Amino acid sequence: MKITNNSKLIVLISSIIFLQSCTKAADNTAMAFPAPELPVYTVITSPATTYQEFPTSLEGKNNVEIRSQVDGYLDRIYVEEGSFVRAGQPLFKIDPRVYGEQMNMASANLQAANANIQKAKVEVDRLQPLVADKVVSDVQLKTAKANYAAAVAAAAQAKASLGGSKINVGFTTITAPVSGYIGRIPYKKGSLISRTDPTPLTLLSDISQIYAYFSLSELDFIAFQKKYPGATLEEKLRNMPAVDLVIADGSNYPEKGKMSIIDGQFDKTTGAISVRAVFPNPNGTLRTGNTGRVRMPQLLSDAVVIPQESTFEIQDKTYVYVLGKDNKVTGKPVKISGKTEHYYFISEGLNKGDKIVFTGIGNLKDGVLIKPKTISSDSLLKANPL
Repeated sequence: MKITNNSKLIVLISSIIFLQSCTKAADNTAMAFPAPELPVYTVITSPATTYQEFPTSLEGKNNVEIRSQVDGYLDRIYVEEGSFVRAGQPLFKIDPRVYGEQMNMASANLQAANANIQKAKVEVDRLQPLVADKVVSDVQLKTAKANYAAAVAAAAQAKASLGGSKINVGFTTITAPVSGYIGRIPYKKGSLISRTDPTPLTLLSDISQIYAYFSLSELDFIAFQKKYPGATLEEKLRNMPAVDLVIADGSNYPEKGKMSIIDGQFDKTTGAISVRAVFPNPNGTLRTGNTGRVRMPQLLSDAVVIPQESTFEIQDKTYVYVLGKDNKVTGKPVKISGKTEHYYFISEGLNKGDKIVFTGIGNLKDGVLIKPKTISSDSLLKANPL
């Protein structure tokens, strides 16, 4: 088939018309999807307090197992489970009759021993002048003196036995060694109690102060040493600000705590070191066995602050969209050092004055052109304070 010049001309004109229509379509498409207008936040720095939280278990200042020091039947129970008792208050009574009779016998033995002392002394006094006058031999006097010494020793032994029996009688009344709250009482009146029982009569918990125990990893411990001033660990603990306690329902315990001790060594199996914070517990709100989280504050003098809604996560990393000079956005990873309810504090990735997309980042990707709309950091902080 032969193609004429007229045919070539027609094809050329058709191609030109097609290219013009494609250009117009592209222009129409560009006009249909203009650059999105998005709010842009200028990164600021501000003094702030961040918190690091650690799971904790709570214990009372004193947790004492109440046990009997004598065997016998439980004769009286003076307290109720959960009641508050003061130091020295009677808690239980073991049947004292057996120990009372033992005390009476020991008392009688002491009286007999004292009588033997008098008898032996009379014999010594009788023999001394006779020996001086050489009426009797010196051997008899020495024997009498030995008998006297034996009587004195026997009396001392009887006295000690009486003292031990009195102690046992005293042990039949079991009193509170400290003030606190009574735990569960597994025994009932009439139960046979032994000193070797594996289960105590009850657990007495002094909760005037609560100890919150938690662990620091090696890295956390090194960071702790660097954060707070002081030449020694004790000085650093004294210079550390008060800590908070978040209880099981997520609310803050009203009393502030103070760091008190750090264990002497790291646990080889966990690589952590135990730490204790002390919280006042004047109303008995907290009990041994409660759980929570200790919040350790860190004061930042010049923290980089960004809103939480300006971030997104990809594979456990946090990103923001940074606005370039050409109004195109680029995703940038950041490192979070702390947070409040509405803001993150950034330790790496952003500087004061950087501009990031505030909201509407769900459909963005690198290189997208936007129309920035600046929002005031002052108005944002006024609506959601640090």
